[in-house]
Amino acid sequence: MNKMLNNYPINFEKIDEMAEGDADFRAELVSALFKSLTELKEKYLEGAEQKDIEIISLIRHKVKPALSLFEIKKVEQIIQEGKDILSDSGFNEDFLEHLDSFLDAVQDAIDQVSQSMNVD
Repeated sequence: MNKMLNNYPINFEKIDEMAEGDADFRAELVSALFKSLTELKEKYLEGAEQKDIEIISLIRHKVKPALSLFEIKKVEQIIQEGKDILSDSGFNEDFLEHLDSFLDAVQDAIDQVSQSMNVD
């Protein structure tokens, strides 16, 4: 069972550790994480549509601590790849492929958080 948890986009054990059994605080953490991931998706798409590196850079910087704190490694890794692609070659075909990977990964994380919100 524990091994399966590691396949999920988010390490909820970190949330549980921080909440220390406080259900209300845990719910606040999960809600904040949901908002952060949703904003990440929206702003990243906005930046991609407008071909505006600054929008993507700002949201990446804003959510990086949360991604790290809650061990959302897949999204964190994909965002780093996107940063590298943008700095090397801008909004090219590689970035479009990256965007598909990003959207899949961030949606998986959003779905996992959303399920946790509905369960609690």
